Amino acid sequence: MTILHGIDTIIPEDGALAKLEKGGLNIKFGADPSAPDLHLGHLVILNKLRQLQDLGHTVTFIIGDFTAMIGDPTGKSTTRPALTKSDVIENAKSYQEQVFKILDKNKTKVVYNSEWLDKLTATDMIALAAKSTVARMLERDDFSKRFKSNTAISIHEFLYPLIQGYDSVALKSDVELGGTDQTFNLLMGRQLQKDAGLPEQMIITLPILEGLDGTQKMSKSLNNHIGLTDSPKDIFGKTMSIPDELITRYFSLLTNTPKDTIEQMQTQMKNGANPRDFKIELAKTLVARLHSQDAANAAHSEFLEIFANKGVPDTIPEIKIPPSPISIVDIIAEYNILPSKKEARRMVEQGAVSIDDEKITDPTTPQHPTTGQVLKVGKRKFYQFA
Repeated sequence: MTILHGIDTIIPEDGALAKLEKGGLNIKFGADPSAPDLHLGHLVILNKLRQLQDLGHTVTFIIGDFTAMIGDPTGKSTTRPALTKSDVIENAKSYQEQVFKILDKNKTKVVYNSEWLDKLTATDMIALAAKSTVARMLERDDFSKRFKSNTAISIHEFLYPLIQGYDSVALKSDVELGGTDQTFNLLMGRQLQKDAGLPEQMIITLPILEGLDGTQKMSKSLNNHIGLTDSPKDIFGKTMSIPDELITRYFSLLTNTPKDTIEQMQTQMKNGANPRDFKIELAKTLVARLHSQDAANAAHSEFLEIFANKGVPDTIPEIKIPPSPISIVDIIAEYNILPSKKEARRMVEQGAVSIDDEKITDPTTPQHPTTGQVLKVGKRKFYQFA
């Protein structure tokens, strides 16, 4: 597969392919530990980083413990709540383990950007702030929209692109990767390197992966994500729930499937092939990548048992029988089975909740579950009353 596969934009384009194919570059990628887990949206970039490592490049993976306390304003319509140092440290604990599911540990350097950012003095920060203007910051789409709608923009949010760009100066990076929504921040890195008399980094942007809802960016906060640390069963089941129109996009952005093979899939589905078969192939590929081939085969077998044969998993979590009859919505809320009571009511109204295969149609009717009965919520969640 060509190194250009899946890339949205390269700046500058001239000579980029030759440089990337030659190897030996210092490639920068950073992630703020604003949440404890990475997801498939991050995998889009991690896959490309691994491909670059295989060509002989070194990846510097920045855990943005300093920048996470500011909060990346990219794509946000309001100021993000600040994280404490302890929040950031706790969230960062598993990041290395997660990225090494994909990256070559021997060709990866992991750093925390507090190593150099904590050393900046007030004078240094003022000098850094002088490198840009308010007008330039308002060129960013998210800032522009908030300004025009009279939505507050905190001064510290303007510092974020500058501080991320300063990372490129500190590391003397040759290349930086990010999603297309990060373009402004990546360009700031080039500007600050130029101001510092350094060679300007190449910028590579990759597409943003839609979440399980098929519309919004994959995000843990939107509960439309597949986590890199999810169990094989959950990765398989969630993949099977993606909209049909996302199948080939997921193959393109998340796997090493050749372009002509993906085009053949599109043709076959247009000619009547069952999308479910391609989702199964995608699900097995993702589970094998993040766990193992044996885990992928087991998840596939369990999926067929549950959904094709309408069976129940061999082992399912237990929940206590309520001491007195309560609504199914309250049961779901008590055990955090769904994000909210509103979502629980919606699932009930759609006929997606049952006890022992008997659909529950009224979210308010008191339920009287007994020992051994199985609660099913949606297509993948099973609980046994005990």
